[in-house]
Amino acid sequence: MSTSRLRAWWAHRQGLDGRLRGASAADVLEQTGWARSVGGSGPYLGLFARARLHREAVDAEVARLAIHELPSARGCTYVLPAADFAIGLAVGAGAPEGELAAAERHLGVTRAEVEQLCAAVVDALEAADAPLDPAALKTAAGPAVRNLGDAGRKRGVTTTLPLALGLLQARGDIRRAPVNGRLDQQRYGYVRWNAGSVSEVDTARAELARRYFGWAAPASLKQFRWFSGFTASVAKKAVEALELVPAGEPDLVLPKELSDEFAEFTEPDEPRYALLAGVDGIHLLHRDMGRLLDPADAARKTPGGNGTLGAEADPPCHVIVDRGRIAGLWEFDPEAGEIVYQSFVGEGDALRETVAETENFIRDELGDARSFSLDSVKSRAPRLAALRAG
Repeated sequence: MSTSRLRAWWAHRQGLDGRLRGASAADVLEQTGWARSVGGSGPYLGLFARARLHREAVDAEVARLAIHELPSARGCTYVLPAADFAIGLAVGAGAPEGELAAAERHLGVTRAEVEQLCAAVVDALEAADAPLDPAALKTAAGPAVRNLGDAGRKRGVTTTLPLALGLLQARGDIRRAPVNGRLDQQRYGYVRWNAGSVSEVDTARAELARRYFGWAAPASLKQFRWFSGFTASVAKKAVEALELVPAGEPDLVLPKELSDEFAEFTEPDEPRYALLAGVDGIHLLHRDMGRLLDPADAARKTPGGNGTLGAEADPPCHVIVDRGRIAGLWEFDPEAGEIVYQSFVGEGDALRETVAETENFIRDELGDARSFSLDSVKSRAPRLAALRAG
């Protein structure tokens, strides 16, 4: 199996070949996988590249809870479709439980006091007529919130409030509402919620495995373990009910129902460019830079750094993808209102058109294309300079 054909298939399954144009955000996320959210532009960029969805349409789906940002796989936040809320919450529930267990061991916190605080938070939110931010919740909960002093600060937990909020989110009892309805920032208020029945954990793990291999196959069990955060034994149990078959390389398997389609798949002859965030699913589902980069490109210097691209676990900035291959790197300069990019494949009308479309989308609708919440023009200045220098 050639690497280029495998990459092109991954791009096809990810909807980067135009097959999802006109789909809703919820449909895109169901078919291609949850969108990693770190307070950056990744979800918007991914939905625009796959379905040409504009920010207004995506924000409308957020407002009506057709999609939502929730703690899920590995305890990380992803934007999920409503059909997957229960699964995402269940597979992510181990993270806040682990944080509480650590606080019990090291900070003298008890589950009973955190459960009492949970009840106080719920009471405060039920009495509120608007979302409450953490500061307002701390005031409303009063003495139920305990300061954890220097020991807590050293462990990154200054009060018991984050422990309660984590548990309540995992249970679907509360949710974070973005202050201005946008996915590319990290300013939230909390609201009371009833997410419905959270999936039983073994069922949720099996459902995540089924979804993952639908989104990402051919993939390896190791890659599934990284995405899910499951141990080897848990991952093995999660895939037991799946009929996974070899996909032409020793470590890769795919669901049997996809095997005929995969065997008949033909790599497109013409370029199909997409400008994506570095945390997009085309990379993050496998986290396998070696397969996404051509060997010559792996030896390129990391923009603004001292290493090479092939030595990076993750892209150092946003990526230009062509049929699954990382074919260039880019960043947005909001002061100039332009995309600054380095192409590994030269110029051409198709690339220029895709860059111009994405540039207009960012400038007119997003204002910036941050990689994560703390990204800024100042922090990305070395990368912008290196990309401009070629």
